[in-house]
Amino acid sequence: MLKFLMYLIFLIPLCLLGNFWWMIQSLMFLLCFLFMFSMPGLFNWSNLSYMFGCDLISFGLVLLSLWICVLMIMASESVFRYNYYSNFFLFIIIMLTMMLYCTFSSLSMLSFYLFFEGSLIPTLFLILGWGYQPERLQAGIYLLFYTLLASLPLLVGMFYIYNFLGLLYIPLLMSSMNINNLFYLCMIMAFLVSMPMFLVHLWLPSAHVEAPVSGSMILAGVLLKLGGYGLLRVFMILINFYKFNYIWISISLVGGIIVSLICMRQTDLKSLIAYSSVAHMGIVIGGLMTLNYWGFCGSYILMIAHGLCSSGLFCLANISYERLGSRSLLINKGLMVFMPSMTMWWFLLSSCNMAAPPSLNLLGEISLFNSLVGWSWLSMNTLIFLSFFSAAYTLYLYSYSQHGMNYSGIYSCSLGFLREYLLLFLHWFPLNLLILNSDIVMFWL
Repeated sequence: MLKFLMYLIFLIPLCLLGNFWWMIQSLMFLLCFLFMFSMPGLFNWSNLSYMFGCDLISFGLVLLSLWICVLMIMASESVFRYNYYSNFFLFIIIMLTMMLYCTFSSLSMLSFYLFFEGSLIPTLFLILGWGYQPERLQAGIYLLFYTLLASLPLLVGMFYIYNFLGLLYIPLLMSSMNINNLFYLCMIMAFLVSMPMFLVHLWLPSAHVEAPVSGSMILAGVLLKLGGYGLLRVFMILINFYKFNYIWISISLVGGIIVSLICMRQTDLKSLIAYSSVAHMGIVIGGLMTLNYWGFCGSYILMIAHGLCSSGLFCLANISYERLGSRSLLINKGLMVFMPSMTMWWFLLSSCNMAAPPSLNLLGEISLFNSLVGWSWLSMNTLIFLSFFSAAYTLYLYSYSQHGMNYSGIYSCSLGFLREYLLLFLHWFPLNLLILNSDIVMFWL
């Protein structure tokens, strides 16, 4: 794993030299390609080096991080075009890639915690430096305080584990510890805020709306997955302590329905997509908390699927924003007349967002529904509404933005650039290709 880290470290000098924007993007694509061939076997930890290694869960999420970071460079071409501190921008993205790479491949809980917190710093820089409105300062502080405040108890919990077991090595953690309610809460609260669970989700829409396209992509694509990954790891210790899980499942599922209703009355494109992330992550938390096989597999699949799909939708919102100068649905109307070929991508990514076949979202949601209904028949009532509203707000997003009378202030026709079509294709293609070989994302336990 260190060889890929060294590759990233040696990209940093290139950022600080002149015109290396597309060169760095090409080298990052090469890194994704090389990393793809180091796939571990189904049940073992591989690529072990000093502090790092990966099993199948880590592998998928590291690959997702690298992929989204490459596409961030591709989507942020306007930073390069207007030379808006483009070298520093590349440096921030490579630092963020390194932090995420180290987080997902850490073998020690302590190094996982350090990199987990460290990945917030470059994200904060992205929001503060390249965000849109002056409210981005408040959004950045929201992001930092919500996540840091919930993470401190996690650090204390790790000290307790070390005191009890004498190690923090993830593959050797056991559930034989003397656990009380407070320890349980300490260990999972940081991840629930990071996911984010309903009631502690307020930092997410504000951060998304103020962030530039690259910030939104990495927030939706990878940073929300840090919470899910942390829960998957931490439940190795908490596997016998499940008596309070029903609380989180209930909050997530009911919260998912409430958030879906909030989605139905959003007029800001980014805000709508951000709230839909909260609803999808609610199902993931529900599936994880059931602690059964379907739930673990399904949550992992939906995390990867949602990372690609949500990131693609944010790219589409940004493409409209660059043309029209607004993200309001009142102005982004009748885009089918304005950019007809982009409407196809809106349709493809929206259909993935509501889990239409053959997307990976469908496989993830079927597994999670199986898991939750198997856990309790009562959850059926919430899942019916969740499923329905998920389709409803996605159709609302698609039909309002693409159909209807276009806004009279728009006075030119502008189709997309080749770069933008490639960007959307690279989001959509893996999302629908992975289902052909779904055993690598499904049967990993």
